Amino acid sequence: MRACLALAVALLGSVGSRAQSLTITPLTGNCYVFTTWKEFKGTPFPANGMYVVTPAGAVLLDMPWDTTQTQPLLDSIAQRHHVKVVMSISTHFHDDRTGAIPSLKAAGVKTYSSAYTRQLCAEKNEAQAEYTFTTDTTFVVGGVTFETFYPGKGHAPDNIVVWLPQSEVLYGGCFVKSTDSKGLGNLGDADVKAWKKSVQRVLNRYPHPAYVVPGHESWTDKNAVQHTRQLLKAAR
Repeated sequence: MRACLALAVALLGSVGSRAQSLTITPLTGNCYVFTTWKEFKGTPFPANGMYVVTPAGAVLLDMPWDTTQTQPLLDSIAQRHHVKVVMSISTHFHDDRTGAIPSLKAAGVKTYSSAYTRQLCAEKNEAQAEYTFTTDTTFVVGGVTFETFYPGKGHAPDNIVVWLPQSEVLYGGCFVKSTDSKGLGNLGDADVKAWKKSVQRVLNRYPHPAYVVPGHESWTDKNAVQHTRQLLKAAR
């Protein structure tokens, strides 16, 4: 796999504080990974999202975890690419995927999630997307195709992945663990038994992605789905 560019664009919310920073890294073609951080027990931990630039505007896959970085992200996309963000897709109900929905709505971005995600957001008092889809759905924005796929329960009961066939990018969100991960992370809403079957469905459907972007930590290894399967096999 061709390595991502080593240098990321960093927009610091406060000088010297990585926990309040935003990085944007080119992935391939018109696809970019953005990362924000939150501190847990004094240690910054990253969350990844992605955006795709199209002639009709940019599409966000998930959103900043540090919601103070939502406007800097929108501004950076406008400055770098001369387009507005027109749409977002949240991959499950946790706040690292939905927390910035109000800010995006206020900026005129159409926010989407599955109907199941919206239901869970309502139950858990999380921000809810304005628009929903009930089955696996294909969006075409500016000639770029985005395929949503619900493989079954896993990290969360509603988690989906998004496939970009033109660039062969699999955006896994928190359903997929980075190859840096030594464990399965937050299991508060997980179904490990179901996840084992669900991850195999993703492997069967997308056996040869050129790039895989997990929800947290590094995305430079396209074998992240296989690594997730191994972690699940080791889980008791």
